[in-house]
Amino acid sequence: MRGTERGTERGTGRHRPGGAHLLGVDACAAAVVTAGYVALAGQGASDGLPRFSGPWWLGWLVAGCVGVPLAVRRLWPLPVLAVVLGASATATLLDITRDPYLATALAVYPVALVEPTRRASAALALTWVVAAAAVITGEGVLTPSGPWTEAAGTAAVVWLIVGAAWVAGRVVRERRSRAARRDRRLAEEALAGERLRIARELHDIVSHSLSVIVVKAAVANHVADTRPRETRDAVRAIERTGREALTEMRRALGVLRGDTAGGRGDTVERATREPDLAETAPAPGLDDLPALVRRAERAGVHAELRTRLAVGLPTGRALAVYRIVQEALTNVVKHAGPGARCRVTITVDARGEARVEVTDDGAGSAAVPDRAELAGGHGLVGMRERVMLYGGTLAAGPRPGGGFAVSALLPPEPAHGTAGSRKEPTA
Repeated sequence: MRGTERGTERGTGRHRPGGAHLLGVDACAAAVVTAGYVALAGQGASDGLPRFSGPWWLGWLVAGCVGVPLAVRRLWPLPVLAVVLGASATATLLDITRDPYLATALAVYPVALVEPTRRASAALALTWVVAAAAVITGEGVLTPSGPWTEAAGTAAVVWLIVGAAWVAGRVVRERRSRAARRDRRLAEEALAGERLRIARELHDIVSHSLSVIVVKAAVANHVADTRPRETRDAVRAIERTGREALTEMRRALGVLRGDTAGGRGDTVERATREPDLAETAPAPGLDDLPALVRRAERAGVHAELRTRLAVGLPTGRALAVYRIVQEALTNVVKHAGPGARCRVTITVDARGEARVEVTDDGAGSAAVPDRAELAGGHGLVGMRERVMLYGGTLAAGPRPGGGFAVSALLPPEPAHGTAGSRKEPTA
């Protein structure tokens, strides 16, 4: 079965839900139309109008050709329309019936629904011509039952009914086309958003961890000859930071590997090997902030964490807070350097409004005189994107007394959500 309304999706080979149901409805309609035409073929001329007087088998044959093909009108629209139209015209010329071509209208609908516009329009025009010619010839020339204007009126009614069926098919086709385009657009937007999220996650992980590693490597290189104990401490800090970064990288990339990995061998391997901590660890949140601050301390920054949490945060918002703090501490490590003092304050009120403040004094050994250039960096851009995702605000810039400050505000989640929102688990 082929086509949008023909039981399967075009090009996929998968049966559409409801395809068998629609074919069953068509079979019932075909049986009713066939039975009606058989009854009309055997009816006598009791009302004074011309009636069919040929052999019974001819009447049954015409009735079958009018009704039976309707059972498969969704499978082969054009051939069914040709057979039904020809049989209906024959029935009109033989005075079997003078109905307004309802069977033809049923056959025109799937043609308008699935065929290209030019082909569907040509089929409609041909149907109109054949139907009008049969009605006018049968009722106005061969066996007239009144003036020719009555035959013309009947032809107009046939045109109206067939045209209405054709328009209905085109309207449904256009509606489904718009829905398909909307679904494709939403899928593309979701894909672009997922790519942006992964890029942001990887940037946060790599930037923060490499900043710590570079600083500690510089310290180790500087004191390697004179203070071997500090050198070993720096090397251990580099090892720990590298392992933590590798764990987070595996967790971020595990989403992609789980979605794209294919093949039976991959499935067996995943099912039999021990679960990796990086793949099963939850996304970082507020509980992971102390470890993040300790990482900055290992890089030589004197960091202090203060939290005031009246309620918990959903997982997505908790991850956003974590990443904002991570990026802010990365900037402190890179631009303030060892010896700088930094304070991280996290406040969540009873309504769920979260405020993040990260300030430093800029007094480290690697402090730079101008921080304004950071506003164009990828770190602050990533923070702004995370804050905007939740409808919040972000302020970042040099402090009047020296140093740098980052302040982010995430408003509380709406009580009832919106049509496009989703419930998040609480961290």
